[in-house]
Amino acid sequence: MQVLDLRTRIEMKRDMDLIREILISIEDNPQMDGTREFYFSTPEEMGFPNQSADELAYNYSLLVEAGFVDGGNTAFWPLVVRRLTWKGHEFLASIKDKGIWEKTKARIKDLPGVTLAVVAAIAESELKKYLGLK
Repeated sequence: MQVLDLRTRIEMKRDMDLIREILISIEDNPQMDGTREFYFSTPEEMGFPNQSADELAYNYSLLVEAGFVDGGNTAFWPLVVRRLTWKGHEFLASIKDKGIWEKTKARIKDLPGVTLAVVAAIAESELKKYLGLK
C-alpha cells in the first residue's frame, strides 16, 4: 500500500492564463472528443514543457472540478483528459481571442480575486463590444 502525505504539497493558486491555455490545448486536439482517454504523466507530454508539474496538475484539476473538462479529477499525475464539456467550450469561446483575453485581464488585474463566472461575464461583455452588440 502506498500512502501520499498531502501536507507536503505546495500551496497553489489558480492561474487564469494557464487555465485558458489548457482549455485551448484540449479544444485544438481533434482526438480529445470523448471517444478515448488520454493519460499524461508529465507537463511535457501534455504540451506544457515550461510549466511546473504541480501548477499544471492543480489548475487542470480545477477545470475538472468546475465542470469545464471531462477527465480525471485529481491534482496528481497522471492526468486523464477526455474532452471539453459544453460549459468548457462556452467559457473558452468567451476568452479564446487573445485581444479579448487581454482586455478581460486588464479589467480584473486590480481585484484581489475574481470568480470564473465574473471572468466569463467580463469576457462576454468585451466580446459583445468587439462585435458591436453593446
